[in-house]
Amino acid sequence: MSTETSTLRKFVSPEIIFGAGARHAVANYANTFGARKVLIVSDPGVVEAGWLTDVIASLESQDIDYACFADVSPNPRCEEVMAGAAFYQEQGCNVIVAVGGGSPMDCAKGIGIVSAHGRHILEFEGVDTIDVAIPPLIFIPTTAGTSADVSQFAIISDQTEKVKISIVSKAVVPDVSLIDPETTMTMDGFLSACTGIDALVHAIEAFVSTGAGPLTDMHALDAIRLINTNIAPLVANPKDMQLREQVMLGSMKAGLAFSNAILGAVHAMSHSLGGFLDLPHGLCNAMLLEHVIDFNYSEATDRFKVVAETMGIDTRGLTTQQVKAKLMEHVIALKMEVGLTQKLAENGVKISDIPTLSEKALKDPCILTNPRKSSKRDVEVVYEEAL
Repeated sequence: MSTETSTLRKFVSPEIIFGAGARHAVANYANTFGARKVLIVSDPGVVEAGWLTDVIASLESQDIDYACFADVSPNPRCEEVMAGAAFYQEQGCNVIVAVGGGSPMDCAKGIGIVSAHGRHILEFEGVDTIDVAIPPLIFIPTTAGTSADVSQFAIISDQTEKVKISIVSKAVVPDVSLIDPETTMTMDGFLSACTGIDALVHAIEAFVSTGAGPLTDMHALDAIRLINTNIAPLVANPKDMQLREQVMLGSMKAGLAFSNAILGAVHAMSHSLGGFLDLPHGLCNAMLLEHVIDFNYSEATDRFKVVAETMGIDTRGLTTQQVKAKLMEHVIALKMEVGLTQKLAENGVKISDIPTLSEKALKDPCILTNPRKSSKRDVEVVYEEAL
């Protein structure tokens, strides 16, 4: 462990306002950034849930002009980003406000990149490819899961190639994140479960990542504890505001951890799956989680033991294998409790797809910080087990 403290680490995070009603502060921040006209990025579900009304009311109360772009799919597509960027220029906007889950937030990041550079979004795949300042980003997350509102990731779907590309850069960390648990009240049980398990995976992967360090560990472990304790009760009582707040706090902490420690094989494989079959990201993570823990365990036994203990597992007197078995059992039981029992095959994955999926997963930047080095065959085996 001594090497960890001697390595230089940076930690990036937006300005965060956390708590019920945070969304109403949007106009104050837009003003701070000298907003001439705001582009609001959202999606049809969020518009229907009514969360845009509050944002618009806030902007109108301070006479801030705005335009809305809500043509965003559940896995945001490069053509939507390009259309949004064209609309942003057309409307003469200079600040971007995203309201929604990971999709509108990632799309908004993409719009910011394209409008600053004037190039196609797919040219920015990879790490630190952004060299021009992008417009100010003010994000209001309406799900407790993706943490796009605090992270240096933007994930965009390329439907022609059937892949999701990852853009990782400090430039896409939002300037302000208004994290308001009230906005998650309109999520159904399935979405609450998907996003909550996504956040749990963020925290576990960040803690065992090769990029982990003291600045990220505290957030990762706190997130594991908060989500592990509160996600099942929340799925059972979706209207409980206190549970919403706890899960939202867990999700935020998971975001701060993974944005800085990066992720691992679950996310690399999940991005590949989501690009290939356009499935909900949280569900992809859930289907892979215990299989990746099984694969990675031997390379991070001490760290996984801490994960098990943080999830309330008594590890005293247990061998490494017993701890691993207990952790996997616990994860499977938690998924069942929140209703995420699906397997890959049920969602249309065929054995013949696995080589292609594995190839794409190995190209994902998330694989670089996975605790165990993976060959294509390794990844294929994990997918096969998850079928």
